[in-house]
Amino acid sequence: MTSKQEAPRKSVLFRAADHSRVGEQSQSHPLNPNSLVRGISLSEQVGLQRLGFHLLRIPPGKESFAFHSHHSEEEFMYVLSGRGIAEVGDESHEVGPGDFLGFPTPSLGHHLRNPFQEEFVYISGGERREVEVADFPRLGKRLVRFGMQAAIYELEGGLKLSEE
Repeated sequence: MTSKQEAPRKSVLFRAADHSRVGEQSQSHPLNPNSLVRGISLSEQVGLQRLGFHLLRIPPGKESFAFHSHHSEEEFMYVLSGRGIAEVGDESHEVGPGDFLGFPTPSLGHHLRNPFQEEFVYISGGERREVEVADFPRLGKRLVRFGMQAAIYELEGGLKLSEE
């Protein structure tokens, strides 16, 4: 009988002093040229696999990703500092420190913008399911992700297997 080799576990503690050692990553959404988010995936630092938890910053004049909704993964955001505009469905809300947004599935479309002069800092998190479908209703597109492989399709013009 062979024993199963386990991957070495990451530390369950990621200290504030370690943030500079890891360094921030920048990300932009390919469907939004004004998208720019910088931050650290805290969940990855401690080995979480089923939950994403990220410390993120949006510079002045930039946006998070692209207005989107989720079909299977719940998502949340908690504002730490600065101000931003949360677009949720057809409404816009100014948000600031201590404000919390939660998006159960299927979610309303949502997006963050920072039109202000100060950096907008927040925690974002949610589920990491094996399969996710997200719509970009303003762009008429749908993302389908299986594991780490993702593709974007047009919302209209696909082969419909049934009518609602």
